[in-house]
Formats: sequence, C-alpha cells, structure tokens
Amino acid sequence: MVGAVILAAGESQRMGEPKLLMKIRGKRMIERVIDSFRDSVDDLIVVLGYNPKNLVPILTQLGVRWVINKNYREGMVSSFKAGLEGLKGCDAVFLALGDQPFVDRDFLSKAIDAWRVGAKVVSPVYKGKKGHPVLFDRSLFDEILALQKNEFIRDVIHRHGENHRVIEAGEWAVTDLDTPESLRVLREKS
Repeated sequence: MVGAVILAAGESQRMGEPKLLMKIRGKRMIERVIDSFRDSVDDLIVVLGYNPKNLVPILTQLGVRWVINKNYREGMVSSFKAGLEGLKGCDAVFLALGDQPFVDRDFLSKAIDAWRVGAKVVSPVYKGKKGHPVLFDRSLFDEILALQKNEFIRDVIHRHGENHRVIEAGEWAVTDLDTPESLRVLREKS
C-alpha cells in the first residue's frame, strides 16, 4: 500500500495570503495537489499547521484525512513526521508539497515502479536539481520519525544513497510557489 503525506502547514508569508486556497485553472491549489495523488496512492493525509480553519472545510468536503501539526514552525521534518504517523500502515509514502499543483501522474507511477523493484528512496530530478515529491520505503519510517530538530530529511536520503533512485521529471518537480511573482509565472505557463 502506497500513501502520500501532503504538507500544507506553512504560513504563506512571502505570498501574503493563503496560497493553497488560490485558484489555478479554476481549482484551488490544494485541490490540484490532492487530485494529482488520488488515483496513484491508496491513502493520503494532509498536514495542516498555521490557521487550519481555512483548509479543514475543503478537505472535509473532499473526503481527505488531515492532521494538525502544532509544531509546524519547526519545519518540514516535523510536519512529515506528523503525517507519517497517520500512514504507518503503508509500505511506502510520498512526501509531497501542498504548493505543487502540477505533479505528473506518470512520475508517480514510475516512482512506485522503482520502489517495487527495490529502491528505498525515489526522487524526481529536473536539470540536475532534485525536487518533490519523494517516495520513501517503510524501512526508513522509524529513521525519519527519530529525526531531531537539527536534522533534515535529506540526511536520511544521503544515508541511503545506494538505494536512492532519481527519475527525470519536468520543471514542476522543482517549481517553488512562494511569491505572487512565481504564481503569476505559473499561471502564464499553464
């Protein structure tokens, strides 16, 4: 069973407003992210943090499970750990970003295939730069859950480099939607 933890806990400070509620091609950004994963994974959970009341009604309407990370200010590791706790029954889990509205389903399929033949970590790469979502095998869950505040998920990836597979992906894998300008550029491209 493959799951996905979608991180949606941040404050959107540089955007100036809740970016996951912004519409792209007629759908909220968070809906696009969820749609990208729905057909590819068996279970998913969205991790909320800052001001969760904006997203809870949407997630409830979509029938998506969510968890609130009260320690969201500690960063991505604490949010991934909060989501991973809710998906412990999965054999592999994607770490996905809530502000990546155009995750390619073909990549998700290829990542799952790579995991099925032995990869412990699978990442997309675009022009030499690694991105998200990253797929982790369950054998790494305890190691991820044991990470301390001063450690990073990339530390786990580096420790398992011999079992890390990268798959060529599109620009979407490294696109960072943190500012009004980055959102404007994305809207012009799509």
